[in-house]
Amino acid sequence: MNDEGYGGNESAEGKGSFDVLVVGAGFSGMYALYELRQRGFTVAVVEAGSDVGGTWYWNRYPGARCDVESMQYSYSFSPELEQDWKWNERYATQPEILRYANHVAHRFDLKRNIHFNVRVRSASFDEECNLWTVTTDTGEQILSRYCIMATGCLSLPREPNIRGLSFFEGARYHTAQWPREGVDFTGMRVGVIGTGSTGIQAIPQIAKQAKHLYVFQRTANYSVPARNRPLDENEVAEFKSRYREHRQRMRTSGSGTLWTQENKSALDILDGEREEIFEANWNRGGPGLVQVFPDLGRDLKANETLAKFVRTKICQAVSDPVTADALSPKDHPIGTKRICVDIEYFETYNRQNVTLIDLKSEPVEQITPDGVETSAASYKLDCLVFATGFDAITGALQAIDIRGREGNSLREKWAGGPRTYLGLATAGFPNLFMVTGPGSPSVLSNMFVSIEQHVEWIADCLTYLRKNEMDFIDANSDFEDRWVSHVNDLAEQTLFSHAKSWYLGANVPGKPRVFMPYVGGVGAYREKCEQVARDNYEGFTTTVAVKRR
Repeated sequence: MNDEGYGGNESAEGKGSFDVLVVGAGFSGMYALYELRQRGFTVAVVEAGSDVGGTWYWNRYPGARCDVESMQYSYSFSPELEQDWKWNERYATQPEILRYANHVAHRFDLKRNIHFNVRVRSASFDEECNLWTVTTDTGEQILSRYCIMATGCLSLPREPNIRGLSFFEGARYHTAQWPREGVDFTGMRVGVIGTGSTGIQAIPQIAKQAKHLYVFQRTANYSVPARNRPLDENEVAEFKSRYREHRQRMRTSGSGTLWTQENKSALDILDGEREEIFEANWNRGGPGLVQVFPDLGRDLKANETLAKFVRTKICQAVSDPVTADALSPKDHPIGTKRICVDIEYFETYNRQNVTLIDLKSEPVEQITPDGVETSAASYKLDCLVFATGFDAITGALQAIDIRGREGNSLREKWAGGPRTYLGLATAGFPNLFMVTGPGSPSVLSNMFVSIEQHVEWIADCLTYLRKNEMDFIDANSDFEDRWVSHVNDLAEQTLFSHAKSWYLGANVPGKPRVFMPYVGGVGAYREKCEQVARDNYEGFTTTVAVKRR
């Protein structure tokens, strides 16, 4: 590592060395850089992409937009920033969110500490010096006292392993690796494989261009309408006038959003009243529908009342009864897979140029040079689009060869499933932190709320260590075991285990089936993290440095 590439720091231990190295320049890495730099730490960020934005940098597919309302999906650390920035729609598009990321980076001069087009290959901990050595894809090495993995929960895309894929002669695209210049599907026969939240956003947009669109569906998914619209100036002004109040509610809520919940069971009211509540929330639009009653995620009978309601809506939207039935989920409770938010997804199947292929009735046998062959037919295609998701939550972490104490491998430690304390650290890997890691609310929450809480907790921890002249912190394995058990116990009280979801790693062959997020809510989780910090970082071992390189 040379000074020309990374710039040595006088306060760090040697050439190309820093107090903190942050891996990833999405919203987690950007805020970690800002917060730690404000506190006087020397910080460097490395990012595989050529610009900031993380998932919003890579996912440029048609129709990409957030499923959290834009006025809530933003940083809260700067009241000036939240007052100045103007969102245009209820649910922001990918280009607008990327513009926001760049606005933040420019406003706070973040890019001078971010090194783009750099992918981390390995990270190893030196027990003698309490330093991390991080090696990049160019072979360069960076030394840091602390390492923060801001690698994102949905950042390692995966393609299905289908026989003959390499022989396909048409164009191939993955939604998470979309060309920056976009794709023109005009006059093309397009096949989309995957009908999760990404496919549900992309399919209506591709259908507007393609000569014919074939949708290959393995699993039908529940989706609710976004009811997206331009934001009214008066509405925005009113929301901004109460931003501090709204932010506090979000921090202490279950999901990190402002969606309200009935204070009674879905089964404790008359059918007609329950239908009216469902209808009102359906018309309002957005994912909060699955939270409207407190027992929808815990009681199968209560859940079925909503599932039946949504299946009825699907049948009303889709003209062909056979297609409507194939699009109606029957193999998992609603909300146990990521609930999708759409703009005219089901209505798209009424178009003459759209065909649904239900892979449960005619599975794919192989991909041929000119298309897809199922057990029932051959479909000629000019291009294939894979909306097949990610190796979620743990994939990006395990893609890096991380070695802790005694050279132990994180991949080997997590071979049976991820083990963390609070989703922030993992025993045996000192001075290593994760932002929204497994065992934290992460993907079950408004990510901005969870990101800010994690980064602030880590920054407070490093400030505490510096104040007390310590430079070593490691999670205690006993506390880690208790936390893993607690996370599992909470998940078992819900219906999540009834679905083969990416929350459990079920979309990745060979991945351990472990429910990874914390389901207790962001408010309860925040209280636990604050209690740990108040008790001098209970569950962590800290020591004073005795040796320096």
